[in-house]
Amino acid sequence: MMSEASLMFRETGEAPEVVARLLAHERRTFEELGRFVTERRPPVVTVAARGSSDHAVSFFKYLFEIGTGVPVASIGPSVASVYHAPLNVPGALHITVSQSGASPDVIAVQDAAKRGGALAVAVVNAAESPLAREADVVLPIHAGEEKSVAATKSFIASAAALAALTQAATGSAELADGLARLPSALQKACEADYEPALQAMTEASSVYTAGRGPGFAISLEAALKAKETAKLHAEAFSLAELMHGPMQLVDQGFPILAFVPKDEALSSSTAILEKLCGIGARVVTFSSVEVSEGTIAMPSTGYGKLDPLAALAAYYRMIERLTRERGLDPDAPDKLKKVTETI
Repeated sequence: MMSEASLMFRETGEAPEVVARLLAHERRTFEELGRFVTERRPPVVTVAARGSSDHAVSFFKYLFEIGTGVPVASIGPSVASVYHAPLNVPGALHITVSQSGASPDVIAVQDAAKRGGALAVAVVNAAESPLAREADVVLPIHAGEEKSVAATKSFIASAAALAALTQAATGSAELADGLARLPSALQKACEADYEPALQAMTEASSVYTAGRGPGFAISLEAALKAKETAKLHAEAFSLAELMHGPMQLVDQGFPILAFVPKDEALSSSTAILEKLCGIGARVVTFSSVEVSEGTIAMPSTGYGKLDPLAALAAYYRMIERLTRERGLDPDAPDKLKKVTETI
């Protein structure tokens, strides 16, 4: 086990400062994009991303669709990069999320969307990347260099940037207040007692991560981190979807980690988790309210749909420790590299 703090541990701890810097430095960019949405009223927002960035897009999809009623459609990068299909998206807003801004497939989708009539926005950590150079609007996330293969602060910053874009498009005072509190909530989450989750996963060979709405989006990221760092098989499901076929695998002691914010889905999520406990699942929840016996107390931003993003900092700390206790290096998975370029 590593004796010194890993890069993943340290970079997770940088997330509060990164988010505060992002929100301060990109205020005008958010205002510009908010005006585009309110004045142009795009019929659709198209998005393209891979890996963790795609989970940030899923988080955005729920926030934006709930807040504006405008559908958010994910474009498979191979549609443009492999199949060379044109995109017919006049008047649309196209958003690409990529830490490196270097992967040929998402660049190809952005090019196709621009030719099809969309305004192209690049949400990137590398503001001088090929993707950024070809975008109509660049939204840097200001995460600084991220050395660990596992994306932590860059994921949180990407999701926060998309949440701020949503706020600018909706004018929501509640979301604005939540974003202002997000850096503090992230800091508190980094210090949370995650032991119930660690105990549930220590002996596990497989785990479900789950949630509803934005909580489900964050569970996608949680499942990926379990696989890429701790080599633990994990699958993410909407809690509603989990009640279908996936429930058949839930035997006595099967671990389920759920992100359950205090929002409109709280009562239905609680009812589903009670049923899962009843059939023997070992349920652990990340929540600002007590949902189950295994609830890990999380700070709240005051805007429930934003809270799963803050809770993710606690999960990152937990999965980093689990990885080290398994004798693995969370910074350097043996089959992965930091920048993956696909076509």
